[in-house]
Amino acid sequence: MTDRRKFLKKASAGAAAVSLPLLWPASAQAQWSNQPEKGAKLRVLRWKRFVAGDEEQYMANVRKFTQATGIEVRVDNESWEDVRPKAAVAANAGAGPDIILSTNDDANLYPEKLVDVTDVCTYLGKKYGGWYPVCEQYLRPNGKNWIGVPLGCAGNAIVYRESQVKAAGFDSFPKDMDGFLRLMKALKDKGTPGGFALGHATGDQAWAHWLFWAFGGKLVDEKNNVMIDRPETVKALEFAKELYPTFVPGTLSWLDPNNNKAFLDNQISVTANGISIYYAAKTSQDPKLQEMAKDIQHANFPIGPVGVPTEFNLFFNQMIFKYTKYPKAAKEFLRFMMEQEQYGPWMQASIGYTCHPLKAYESNPIWTSDPKHTPYRDAMKVMRPIGYAGKLGYASAASISDFIILDMVAEAASGARPPKEAAERAQKRAERYYKV
Repeated sequence: MTDRRKFLKKASAGAAAVSLPLLWPASAQAQWSNQPEKGAKLRVLRWKRFVAGDEEQYMANVRKFTQATGIEVRVDNESWEDVRPKAAVAANAGAGPDIILSTNDDANLYPEKLVDVTDVCTYLGKKYGGWYPVCEQYLRPNGKNWIGVPLGCAGNAIVYRESQVKAAGFDSFPKDMDGFLRLMKALKDKGTPGGFALGHATGDQAWAHWLFWAFGGKLVDEKNNVMIDRPETVKALEFAKELYPTFVPGTLSWLDPNNNKAFLDNQISVTANGISIYYAAKTSQDPKLQEMAKDIQHANFPIGPVGVPTEFNLFFNQMIFKYTKYPKAAKEFLRFMMEQEQYGPWMQASIGYTCHPLKAYESNPIWTSDPKHTPYRDAMKVMRPIGYAGKLGYASAASISDFIILDMVAEAASGARPPKEAAERAQKRAERYYKV
C-alpha cells in the first residue's frame, strides 16, 4: 500500500466503508426553504472553460434553472486572471455581477462585502455527506459563517506519455522525488523533455507549491508567522534547480494555456495539469491526437520527504455580493447548481475537470468509467489550502495573487537567484502582507 493510500485511508476515517451511492439519501435535517424575490434577474461572472463540456453543461443547467423558476440568468465568461480584478472592483464599487465564480481565497479579500450563505452550505453539506475540510478553511474564515459556496477545484496531476516514459526506462511514473528527477533527466536525454509552468499561471503554478511543501516548506506557521526562509525551503529550491535543466525551453514565460499546447504539439512528454489535455486529445477530430489520447496517462504527484501528499489545486468559490437586489434568488441559483441532478451531469460532461467539494460525489461514475480519470478524484480530499499552515485571509489571498511562491521557485530553478537568496526575498515579500 502506498503512502498516498495510507493517507487517504486515515483522512477517510469515520466515513462509510462502502462506496457512496450516486443518489445520496438526504438527511432528515437537510431541509431547504427559500422564496426568491419576485421579478428577480441574475448576472453571473465565471471563468472561461478549459474543456468544452464544462461550459456547455453549465449553460444547460442555467437554462434548466430559468425554466424551473422563471428567473433570467445572464452568464459572462472571463479568464481566471481577469475574474479576480473584476471581482475586486465589484466589491469596492458596490456594483456588478450578483454572483462571481472566482479562485482560491479571493473571498477573503472582502468578506464583509459578501452575502452570508451558511444556510445554503448547511443544507448541501447535510444532504451530500459533508464538505471536505479544505472547503471550510477557504470559505468559513471565522469557523462559523460561510462567505461563499464551494464549487470544487481544478484537480492537478501529472500528465505524461506512457510510451515515452517507458522508452526512458520506467515501467510506471515514479512515486518518490528521486525517481521523478531520474525520469526527467532520462526523458531529456531521450529528446522527449518535460515542462512545468514557471510564468504567472493561475492554475498551473500548483506544481510549485507541491514542490515547496513536499520538502517541508511552509508559507506561514499555525500562528501566521512567515516561515519561508528555512532549510526545508532551500532543499526544495535546490531540487528545483536540478530539475529545471530537464525542461523544454520557454517555461519561465508559460501561462495556463502554454503547457497544454506544448503537450498536444508533442513538444513535451510530461507536465502538471488538469484533465483538460486528455479531454482535448480524446475529443479531437484529428487522428493523431486521438492516437495520442491512448498514450496519455495521469499520476498523482510524487510524495516528498514529508511522507504525505502535498498537493495544491486551484480552488473555485461562488460568491454572492451584498449589493445584489436578489440575494434569495442568488442563493436559490447556487443551491440548484450544486444539487446532484445538475452537478453530476456537469462533472460528467467535463470528465471531472472540476473535482467535487461534497463527499457524496466521490461515487459519481465519472471517476471510474475511465481509469485515466481516477487520479483526479481525490483532489479536494488531499489538497492543502494556499495559506498552509496558517489561517486564510487577506494576507494569504494577496500572497497567492502576487505569485510569491511561484516566483521564488522560478528564480531558484532558473539560476536567477541562489536558492537561499530566493527564499530570503520571498520571505520579505510575504511579510509585507502578513504584517499589515
